[in-house]
Amino acid sequence: MRIGLQVVLLFATSCGGDGRVPVRVQQNTEAPESAMVKENKDAVKLEQHDIDLYGKRHQLRLQTTPTGVHYLLHRDVDGPTAKPDQWAKVNYRLELLNGDSAYATRPGEPESFMVEMDQVESGLHEAIQLLSAGDSALIVIPSYRAHGLIGDQDRIPMRSTIVYRLGVVAITDRP
Repeated sequence: MRIGLQVVLLFATSCGGDGRVPVRVQQNTEAPESAMVKENKDAVKLEQHDIDLYGKRHQLRLQTTPTGVHYLLHRDVDGPTAKPDQWAKVNYRLELLNGDSAYATRPGEPESFMVEMDQVESGLHEAIQLLSAGDSALIVIPSYRAHGLIGDQDRIPMRSTIVYRLGVVAITDRP
């Protein structure tokens, strides 16, 4: 009996006998990337629904770019539209969909940015290229073309659609 006990102990210690039994873990068959893509698509659909409701509530006939930026020209002046590397001088009020004001230029003090170069929302870079000097527009930019998942960590909350009320003062080659 002593020999049998020694054989069992020897077998247990030689096999790394730490007392654990291997357990097969069931893997999620859906790739994590697929789950994230689906979640993001659902969020985009929900945001689009909110933009549609905003347009209906305010009786706006918004046009939409292929990337999902919405706009409505209030005043359309003939002239060349803004191009990359040009400077756009604008007056604006930036709001959230619920009407809360986030930022605005001071009266008589327009701000300038270089098209496709400066750090403004990618949706604004896109929309400004539809406008010329003298135009005014309402521009609705979904979060994925604005401040994304984290907002601006100041006045724009995470995943916020933003609304620009924009007047283009000038389009120039120099600031």
